Amino acid sequence: MTNDSPTTPTVAIVGGGVIGGGWAARFLLHGWRVQIHDPHPQAKERIEAVLDNARLSLPALADFPLPPEGELVYTDSPGEAVANASWIQESVPEDLGIKHRVIAEIEKHAPDTAIIGSSTSGFKPSELQEGAANPGRILVAHPFNPVYLLPLAEVVGGPAIDVDIRDRACEILSSIGMKPLVVRTEIDAHIADRFLEAVWREALWLINDDIATTEEIDDAIRYGFGLRWAQMGLFETYRLAGGEAGMAHFIAQFGPCLQWPWTKLTDVPDLTDELVDKIATQSDRQSGDYSIRELERIRDRNLVGIMRALKDRNWGAGAVLAEHDKRLAKVQPVAATVDDTGPVRMPDISVLPAWIDYNGHMTEFRYVQVFSDTCDRLLVMIGMDADYVAAGCSYYTAETHTMQLDEVGANERIYSTAQVLLADTKRLHVFYRMHAAADDRLLATTEAMYLHVDRDSGRVCEADPRLVANAKAIADAHANLPRPDAAGRFVGQRKQD
Repeated sequence: MTNDSPTTPTVAIVGGGVIGGGWAARFLLHGWRVQIHDPHPQAKERIEAVLDNARLSLPALADFPLPPEGELVYTDSPGEAVANASWIQESVPEDLGIKHRVIAEIEKHAPDTAIIGSSTSGFKPSELQEGAANPGRILVAHPFNPVYLLPLAEVVGGPAIDVDIRDRACEILSSIGMKPLVVRTEIDAHIADRFLEAVWREALWLINDDIATTEEIDDAIRYGFGLRWAQMGLFETYRLAGGEAGMAHFIAQFGPCLQWPWTKLTDVPDLTDELVDKIATQSDRQSGDYSIRELERIRDRNLVGIMRALKDRNWGAGAVLAEHDKRLAKVQPVAATVDDTGPVRMPDISVLPAWIDYNGHMTEFRYVQVFSDTCDRLLVMIGMDADYVAAGCSYYTAETHTMQLDEVGANERIYSTAQVLLADTKRLHVFYRMHAAADDRLLATTEAMYLHVDRDSGRVCEADPRLVANAKAIADAHANLPRPDAAGRFVGQRKQD
């Protein structure tokens, strides 16, 4: 589906590698028209591979449907790509001469109001702005791979930036679910990559000196401090290490260690052929059982799981997702997300290997989990967010009936739907279906009755009129749908021929 509205915003992507393709995916899946240029003969194939991954994973982060997908246009030149664009993202190789030539070509053809962002991980904006006709609209918007999932974008303007343009850039990034981090003072490699560089240097020494392998270094990160960093970062983690006395105590206790010769952060081992071969051999041994595409999908599924767990707690990257859900709810009210042609369809998800039982199929309680997650999405859609629950009321499950009809295996794509059978001031009666995404075959159904409850008293009470109106809007849209054959069944009831 494409969004051909004349008001559809347009983004130009110049350079369609891993990063440029990630930018294209994030904008496209948020309804933007994407005009992309990359002279590489396999550019389209590479970009489509990134888009396939994004379509599988990005919608699973949201509890509201994303806007209709935008239109993707491949162009023959940078000038054609940037025509009518309101945002232009340069993602060409990290060569300042190439970037200057590309930016000069962009400026010849871009609208005067267009923002020009660069994905550069190393160059400062003042370096990019040298010789530009309008340096005040050129800034660094440095993302992290995969761009379509990771929300951080370092926004660096430099001394010449127009502050209004920088602020507008942050608004646009927020509108596509990103977390703009404004770097107040330009510096080589910005903020995040300086940390990565320090860790990378030390890792190279550990391999060079035969202290650790690539897998052992990765294990130290993913089983240890990486898990802490994913949700608390560096300083908040160390604040906890200081106990009740806090950060000052931690520094007093561990600060002297910084004078000890533990690391070699200011030195780099010579990247000799021998060292490069050692790293490559160990890396192939560590990950060689998987193709790059398989590793990308494993990474994306894991990131979705981690970020959704953080979202449930409104913490870290999860708080960005929760805030983005509020934006999606505003631009897509209930009336715009349902129609009378079928039940509400929720985003596709993958069956994780951990969900598989000893028979090789998705285990029973995971069916319940999927339907529970579908219920959560439906309740958020009608307005029952965390603030509503915190205020003292919620829907409680009163009764359910589940039928498991077919089997599903690891890594298969599935989706669920919700058909609202009844909605009034105190009750919500819903029929859910789970389908295989590949062929739409029906895997399971659940019928559920929910009661609106005052959590303090534990008694049934009337829901907020806004929730009732939203729920009734969906029920009215579903009123003419065929009533599910399984609705009202009981355990052990024979199927009718």
